[in-house]
Amino acid sequence: MMSEHQIHTEFLRQCILYEESAGRQELEEGINRVQRDARCVRRAAWLMAILAALVVAGIGYGTVLVDNFPYNAPQFIVNLIFALGLGSLISLLAFAGLGMVYRKKLDQQREECRQRVARLLESRLGKPVTTSWRDGSVGNGSLGTVKVVAEVNGSRVKVESIARG
Repeated sequence: MMSEHQIHTEFLRQCILYEESAGRQELEEGINRVQRDARCVRRAAWLMAILAALVVAGIGYGTVLVDNFPYNAPQFIVNLIFALGLGSLISLLAFAGLGMVYRKKLDQQREECRQRVARLLESRLGKPVTTSWRDGSVGNGSLGTVKVVAEVNGSRVKVESIARG
């Protein structure tokens, strides 16, 4: 199951496949690299979360089932459990921060990809026609019918009337 973020990224990756420039290959490799690194960080964060949960379970076991747990247990075992817990929590925080950094990098790559797709569409289809439906200045200034003219490669293609209401 893919998240909406992953679906949009995959769509953009498929769109830039239509571009023939050398920069496309670099952008695609950059996206792949950042996604791979982000997956590794997520897996490491899950491992640290599981380790922290095991430490909590170990401390809970010792507290509930062992008499005078911190004092009767070998000091080496107690120190090891607390060190693992502290280390896993610190690592979990570090991996969360690193995950945010990779997410930001992926967002930057996606924005560059959007710009490339927009330039590609503009070069093949022409400039987009923008009309503001809420603005009264479109057409003759009234809320009646608006004629939209699309221009592709410098020639007018289609005139259609759109009723506004």
